[in-house]
Amino acid sequence: MIYEIALLPVHKQHIEQFKRVFAEVAPLLQRATGYDGHMLAKGIETPEHLNLIVRWRSLNDHLSFEASEDHRVFMLGLEEYFSAEPTVYHIEGAAFITGEQADQSNAFGS
Repeated sequence: MIYEIALLPVHKQHIEQFKRVFAEVAPLLQRATGYDGHMLAKGIETPEHLNLIVRWRSLNDHLSFEASEDHRVFMLGLEEYFSAEPTVYHIEGAAFITGEQADQSNAFGS
């Protein structure tokens, strides 16, 4: 499992519109092969930066979605609200370490 983390800079005056449009195009994301959930959240220190975190079964599943017509339509609905180019990167899925866990060797998939 991997997580796609997309930092989405949105014009301040269009944040609410962006969230409404995102809700309209989200089904295109949700029906993608390998999609396993997402969250969209405003930054606390920088509310004009929305953070989209998508859980994918594999990197290939995400890359396949990016190459699809559904992705093109998904982005077409959102791109007018961006104040700059989004930044996207991926991390490997790992469990959160809690204060009760003494052994943190699994934090990096070890």
